[in-house]
Amino acid sequence: MGWATHNIYMAPLFTAEQQRFLLMLARQALAAHLGGEDVMRVPDEDPVLQVVRGVFVTLHEGGQLRGCIGQVEAEHPLPALVSKMAIAAATRDPRFSPVTADELAVLHIELSVLSPPQAITDLELIEVGRHGLQISYGSRRGILLPQVPKEWGWDRLEFIENACRKAGLPAEAYRDIETEIAIFTAQVFGEPASALI
Repeated sequence: MGWATHNIYMAPLFTAEQQRFLLMLARQALAAHLGGEDVMRVPDEDPVLQVVRGVFVTLHEGGQLRGCIGQVEAEHPLPALVSKMAIAAATRDPRFSPVTADELAVLHIELSVLSPPQAITDLELIEVGRHGLQISYGSRRGILLPQVPKEWGWDRLEFIENACRKAGLPAEAYRDIETEIAIFTAQVFGEPASALI
C-alpha cells in the first residue's frame, strides 16, 4: 500500500517522501517521549521542510480520536514543531487521558500543515471543506481544522457556531464586532494502515 495522502485542502506543499519524513518524525518523538528518552531532532537538509508553518497533530486509535493539539502560528521550523505537537497531542489534550507506551503501536498519526491565518469580515468567504476557522475574542480562541465540518456534516453557519463554542463563547458570538475571525487552509496527510503494527 502506498503512503496515504487524503483531504488535501490546499495545493500540496510536500512530496510523498517529505510527508513520510514528517510522519516518521512525529512517531519517533512519541516513541522517545513515551519511552522516557530525550527527543532527538532528526537532521534534515531539505530546505522545504524548514519552513515556519503552523501544524496540528491528530492521533486516532481504532478509528476514534485519541488526541489533537497544534499551533496555528509558529516560531520554529516545521520539524521541531511536529515533534513538539505530537507529544502534546499524546499528553496534553484535556479531553483524554495521556497516551501510554502500550498504545503507540496502534496509534494512527495525521498531520495538518497550515497556511498563515487570514483575517476576514465577510463570512461568505468561508468555504466548508477548504477553510479552517479561528475565532478569537479577548483571550479566548477556538480553532477548527478544515476537515472537521466535513466529518460532522456541518454547513457554513454550523461550522462558525461550533468554532465559537470551541472558544468557550456563545454560538452567536461571531456577530459581536469584537470577535475576530480568520480562515486558513491545510495540507492534511496521515500514515497508511500498513504502517501500524
